Amino acid sequence: MPGENLTRDEARERAELLEVRSYDVVLDLTTSPETFRSTTTVRFTAREGASTFIDAITRTVHAVTLNGRSLDPAVVADGVRIQLDGLAAENELVVDADMIYTNTGEGLHRFVDPVDDEVYLYSQFEVPDSRRMFAVFEQPDLKAEFTFTVTAPDYWEVVSNSPTPEPLPGADSTATWTFEPTPRISSYITALVAGPYIVERSELTSADGRTIPLGVFSRASLAQYMDADYIFEKTREGFAFYEEQYDFPYPFAKYDQLFVPEFNAGAMENAGAVTFTETYVFRSKVTDAVRERRVVTILHELAHMWFGDLVTMRWWNDLWLNESFAEYMSTLATAEATEWKEAWTTFAAMEKSWAYRQDQLPSTHPIVATINDLEDVQVNFDGITYAKGASVLKQLVAWVGQKEFMAGVAAYVNKHQFSNTVLNDLLVELEATSGRDLASWSKLWLETAGVNTLRPEFSVDTDQRFTSFAVLQEAPADYPTIRPHRLAIGFYSLQDGTLVRTHREELDVDGERTEVPQLVGMTRPDLVLLNDDDLAYAKIRLDEASLDVAIEHLASIENPLARSLVWGSVWDSTRDAETRGRDFVRLVLGNIATETESTTIRTVLGQLVLTATQYVAPDARDETVAMAATALWKLALAAESGSDAQFQFVKVFAALAGTDEQLENVSHLLDGTIELDGLDIDTDLRWELLIALVAGGKAGADEIQATLDADNTASGQQSAAHARAAIPTVTAKEAAFASLVDVDTAPNAIVRATGLGYQRAADPSVLEPLVAPYFDALQRIWDTRSYAIAASVINGLYPSPLANEALRDATLAWLDKNPEPPALRRILIENLAGVERALAAQARDAR
Repeated sequence: MPGENLTRDEARERAELLEVRSYDVVLDLTTSPETFRSTTTVRFTAREGASTFIDAITRTVHAVTLNGRSLDPAVVADGVRIQLDGLAAENELVVDADMIYTNTGEGLHRFVDPVDDEVYLYSQFEVPDSRRMFAVFEQPDLKAEFTFTVTAPDYWEVVSNSPTPEPLPGADSTATWTFEPTPRISSYITALVAGPYIVERSELTSADGRTIPLGVFSRASLAQYMDADYIFEKTREGFAFYEEQYDFPYPFAKYDQLFVPEFNAGAMENAGAVTFTETYVFRSKVTDAVRERRVVTILHELAHMWFGDLVTMRWWNDLWLNESFAEYMSTLATAEATEWKEAWTTFAAMEKSWAYRQDQLPSTHPIVATINDLEDVQVNFDGITYAKGASVLKQLVAWVGQKEFMAGVAAYVNKHQFSNTVLNDLLVELEATSGRDLASWSKLWLETAGVNTLRPEFSVDTDQRFTSFAVLQEAPADYPTIRPHRLAIGFYSLQDGTLVRTHREELDVDGERTEVPQLVGMTRPDLVLLNDDDLAYAKIRLDEASLDVAIEHLASIENPLARSLVWGSVWDSTRDAETRGRDFVRLVLGNIATETESTTIRTVLGQLVLTATQYVAPDARDETVAMAATALWKLALAAESGSDAQFQFVKVFAALAGTDEQLENVSHLLDGTIELDGLDIDTDLRWELLIALVAGGKAGADEIQATLDADNTASGQQSAAHARAAIPTVTAKEAAFASLVDVDTAPNAIVRATGLGYQRAADPSVLEPLVAPYFDALQRIWDTRSYAIAASVINGLYPSPLANEALRDATLAWLDKNPEPPALRRILIENLAGVERALAAQARDAR
């Protein structure tokens, strides 16, 4: 039998063969710390006499009964699939098995809190992992009703998609919860969360008059930090916004939001039982960027209740639509329904930059990607699926109109409720409400890859009035599609030291050259900004004079979105090796002090770190890093007391600190010798400062252990793993490498933290002895680990800080020798692209 993969052809054949009515899933969570008992009864129709299979990743299959006929598990079950032959028109299948708890964030994840030794469970099923908890036809278009019955310790909270019932007491301090059946939903959005979670409750009134119970859950040791009232407030704002926009009341019976440990993503849209990473429970100060991101994430998952859960894609090739739409709608809701009014600036700074980066990798793909199997899906949770798709939807809205767009979406949701769809089902409704023909738009934007670059070209007379103005469009050679763009051109002029917009021209750009006659005769401004208001998805370039003005007066641009676009334009130019890395570093350090938007600061400072450490010519790298760290320290000292900017400057200063003087300042911050007014050295910042000292060779194992003794929490253990892997010796790097490669016991969060520390290398040469062992281990890691762990290990241990020709050549050599598997190759190809881009940027910086 095949392995854990599932092909699209297999799924299509199975969907044509059968229709699933219901699952009754009985789970006993009291049997063992390694496994749990799972008994699943599936009722389905099929073509009489046909054969198929059901998915079930098991430790032991005790019994398989099909229509009263016992099947031999040793013959029909291989630990991944169970073969079903001789189907009847009406079928009842019972599978009794031991399933395996995971520590990888896939299936039913089991976590033991080091603070109180309590056990917490949560499920994570997207893409193909409900089969790790019960026997299931694992594909999104085989919707069914799900009834869960769960036996667990009687003091636990047990949560699923339906409202939690009163439990029935059992023996030995256990209890059993029997949930009502769900509506017809896909298996990947079913859920189970269980453990001694602390819950806070509230409620709201839906548009149809129903009372919707609300719950916010967190671990007992984190509950004191859970700001549930704020979560409820954003949830109510989101409900009101979405119910009006979708013209459809909330489709489920209750809405729980559960903050769970060791979560791989930001959140998951389980119907009525959304899980979030508990890093969104703020035990220490976080940036405003992270606080805003939490709101966007809350609204992203809520948007899915209609678009994704109520109406679901037929197959994973439309995953992009599911995620892109939620990304677009959550940003819209954040901007229009909450206090975070600059959410579109955040979108430009973060999502757009992610999309542009992903779209310039060799692994880029059309938004509507070819998804042949589950491995294709796993690697497509990327910047195309989320950020580019959302960017293109934003441009579509600008073209067809916001009102018309939402009318089409509402018609789609109402028409296809509790069913599965394909992209064309949505396009049909949008064409009807907008009057636009979307076939050509879809072909050019959704079925081709790559990002276009737009540049202004103009001439002026002696009075500085435009005598011609055109927008030039180009495409990369590998993806030569020229696309239509709806965009605005902004004119900005200096007025009392501020760059203020004095004119805005909105138009359609199409072809390699688009004349803009309406600007002829107007006076040339100080700054010409293409794609003003960020309507289009395209890289933009500034004319030389505008670039000079932008660099000198970037901090003086009045509009934060316009500033973000200029930041992004110069960054794109740096990544493309058109602008010297050291020039970008100087631009950032000269203008970041007065930036008002937290996400813009966070994004730009991240780009500064990458530029200083990898994009600057190697012989200038140490000097540039030291200069940047010194400048950031001065910015921190000068920043407003207690401000977000002060906090971010300190964090990035610590990340770059390398000289004795800089590390001494870090040490003095940590021990309190230096105090910055308004800056609290709280638990998480204490760890960041310690890691900086460890990476700089000024602290080691003893200091790490002492700090862990004072913070022996899940977060503390992750930070300790990060710190140990950051010790700047070959021996320490080898130990970190071995802890992930030689053994397979570390949970997902420790794997990620170790990778972060391993990549911390002020002297990248400490990673050179591990280049060959890394490539030697790749195939074994891929073959023996789950996807989540394999991807984390392979990305976390790739020695990207080296960013040199030797690493490039070693990566190319491995790719030449290993034509399979495609998903593993893609991870390596993307890491290689980062090295090649760094080498090009270094060469440009050296000129």
